[in-house]
Amino acid sequence: MPMNRVCELTGADFPLFAFSHCRDVVAAVSKAGGFGVLGATRFSPDQLEEELAWIDAHVEGAPYGVDVLVPEVIDPRVRELSDNKSRAAAIDPSYQGFVNRVLGEFGIAPEPEMPILRERMGITPENGLALMEVAFSHPIRLIANALGIAPPAMIKEGKRRGVPVAALVGAKEHAIRQAEAGVDIIVAQGTEAGGHCGEVSTLVLIPEVVRELARAGHDMPVLAAGGIMTGGQMAGMMAAGAQGAWTGSIWLATPEAETSETFRDKMVAARSRDTVRSRSRTGKPARQLRTAWHDAWDSSGGPGTLPMPLMGMVSEPAFARIEREAAAGNDGARELVSYFVGQGVGLVEQVRSSRQVVQDFREEFVEAVGRLTDSVGMG
Repeated sequence: MPMNRVCELTGADFPLFAFSHCRDVVAAVSKAGGFGVLGATRFSPDQLEEELAWIDAHVEGAPYGVDVLVPEVIDPRVRELSDNKSRAAAIDPSYQGFVNRVLGEFGIAPEPEMPILRERMGITPENGLALMEVAFSHPIRLIANALGIAPPAMIKEGKRRGVPVAALVGAKEHAIRQAEAGVDIIVAQGTEAGGHCGEVSTLVLIPEVVRELARAGHDMPVLAAGGIMTGGQMAGMMAAGAQGAWTGSIWLATPEAETSETFRDKMVAARSRDTVRSRSRTGKPARQLRTAWHDAWDSSGGPGTLPMPLMGMVSEPAFARIEREAAAGNDGARELVSYFVGQGVGLVEQVRSSRQVVQDFREEFVEAVGRLTDSVGMG
């Protein structure tokens, strides 16, 4: 296909961007002609160095990128807490008691104390900037940021190294702020998306952002994100003005992904209505597969969610316990297995390899473009 602007900027052959926390997915997608993007937030800087060194050795020279989270807004309750030990100490013990009660209803034994995450783990500005430094030490072709304006250090270093900076937005006014800050690519992500997301649907958000950027004189490519699980959807978003698709949930149903077999089975069985936008995992609104965990935390009887990163310090050890119990055969724990996933989960019918997903996207894209041109007498 002819090169478009986002392909020119990143070196991608086909503008299908695959966000994944798994290096195997990133390498497989890039080698298949898409563009893998490693989500860095689950790693410490040392771990990210290992992951990116592995990708460098296995991606066969194909382009790839890294996504970090450098939150722009920090809750004042946690601003002065500089390490995970002090953050854990700031969490009332009643939260661990509530976790134990919720998990205990599904046959998971209690843990008297909440485990403390290792240092340099968690979504904080300082951790995000440290991960950014690691990313820039590798031959990446894109770096992306979410949860607010891309930090000046990222934009400056990206321009110095010739690495495009992308920013995720959920509203047209956020896109303008990012453009004025100097980013190169806007990822407009609708509320259908898995993980942190806003409230505007992808179908509305893409033309809104494209039009608003043009009116403000910002000539930059937009990637569409949120609920995109097929090449036909990708073609539709490109017809609406996007230059490609930024995808995440579709890769969770691949054997290479970091997800468990239990969760992949639940994805195949799930309907699009089985997700929920909840603060109960990270402290910020994030879409995930709904379970009794979310019902408990979001109910009036719950203790209320904590701000980021404290909520993650409560939830992540709990979900690790859930996964261990489910893997050991605990059917109750299986009911609680969850992960960040978008409404597009209803389109997942089977587990496919990452390479097969890229190939299917290509074929579906071409078919959709052909249908469109035939329908208006241009074929």
